[in-house]
Amino acid sequence: MLLLIGYLVVVGAVFGGYAIMGGSFGVLFQPVELLMIGGAAVGTFIAGNNGKTIRATLQELGRLLRTSRYDRQLYMDLLALLFELLAKARKEGMMKLESDVEDPASSEIFGRYPAIVAHPKLMEFICDYLRLVISGHTEAFEIEALMDHEIETIRHEGEGPMHSLTRVSDALPALGIVAAVMGVVHALASADLPPNEMGALIGHAMVGTFLGVLMAYGFVAPLASVIGHKLSESMKVYECAKVTLLASLNGYAPQMAVEFGRKVLYSTERPSFSELDVHVREVKAQK
Repeated sequence: MLLLIGYLVVVGAVFGGYAIMGGSFGVLFQPVELLMIGGAAVGTFIAGNNGKTIRATLQELGRLLRTSRYDRQLYMDLLALLFELLAKARKEGMMKLESDVEDPASSEIFGRYPAIVAHPKLMEFICDYLRLVISGHTEAFEIEALMDHEIETIRHEGEGPMHSLTRVSDALPALGIVAAVMGVVHALASADLPPNEMGALIGHAMVGTFLGVLMAYGFVAPLASVIGHKLSESMKVYECAKVTLLASLNGYAPQMAVEFGRKVLYSTERPSFSELDVHVREVKAQK
């Protein structure tokens, strides 16, 4: 929603200001210039990326108008799930988690948190590292290093769409100049026209520069920025799980380990200590 509001503000400010100064909108309607700039931008995007990045970018563009699922309730569910798993391991031993980790779909603990189960990458992250802990052959510092590498890999993959759109945004002003030059070439090839017609052709050509800059900084660059913000939000679930599991590995009680994970979250989504405590108690009461 904010993206659409921002676009409306951009269009209203630019074209509203143009109207106030008495500009003619007919001059700005240059579909051929738009075709050249937009087509070249799409070609640049395709030529500069592999199939994996192109598919990921299209998927991210399709999700931009959706409400973020990384809200306070999701984080409370994540922390409550980790608390249950760690409490069971502390009370009954790590080996008792093996059935939950190997088959989360039939696990009673995981079944109470459908929002987490619906996040397959996060589920894989949690189960993989619990499986390593259960094996008992890996030290905490080794698991931490492995977690850092995996989180960095996930982040790097997620940055592909953002970087690809940023490159398109950087290219658009130059592509606008290309379209403008083509218009100037056309105008100079018609140098025998009357001055008023010649001036109209030059004006049409300059629209290319305007469109390139407007598309770059008014429309495409904000898309890359929004994808970057969404990526930062999505990485917090992995960092929260990482810190919580490592705190447990270092000997902290489940309640304290969960507190470590809570502190990693952004303040806008971070549940308070009392909120999390109430949520955990409610979960325990459901057993």
